Amino acid sequence: MIAAMTVLAAELPGIATDVAEALDEHKSGGLPQLNQPDFAPQLFWLALTFVLLYVIMKRVALPRIGEVIEERKDRIQRDLAAAERLKGETEKALQAYEKALADARSNATSIARQTRDSLNAEVDKERKAIEDQLAKKLSDAEASITATKDKALASVKDIAGDTVVSIVSALTNLSVSKDEVNSALAASEK
Repeated sequence: MIAAMTVLAAELPGIATDVAEALDEHKSGGLPQLNQPDFAPQLFWLALTFVLLYVIMKRVALPRIGEVIEERKDRIQRDLAAAERLKGETEKALQAYEKALADARSNATSIARQTRDSLNAEVDKERKAIEDQLAKKLSDAEASITATKDKALASVKDIAGDTVVSIVSALTNLSVSKDEVNSALAASEK
């Protein structure tokens, strides 16, 4: 291929003069692409530019494009690997978060249960103390009521004895002593 290009390069000055002469001859109107004497030089230049473009593409452009494509492929692979690694880390972090959340809920439940139990114990203790105080006050009140009742009943006997003495004196004009009335009341209670 390189040999063909050197041969073409050696013949290039002769071809150029032929093209210049052909152009001078055909200055008349019409499309130059359709002029039959110009077909051979056009085909030559077409072949020459095709070969040159092919060589440039093969030796320069395509390797660079291949490198860019390979670099892009490598970058995509690196990005996918990094994304997979980050996904794994995210899943681990999510699992750790869910475990910590479950542990926190469990701890909160046990703390609430302990607090409830200790409060219930304190409430029961306070309730028992208050019930004991109320029972003591109730027994004191009952004793006080009993004492007041006994005192009132004792006073009632005295008042009843005085009343009986007054009634008997007023009704019968007899004088009755308080001791006689008390002994009569005592005999009636038995």
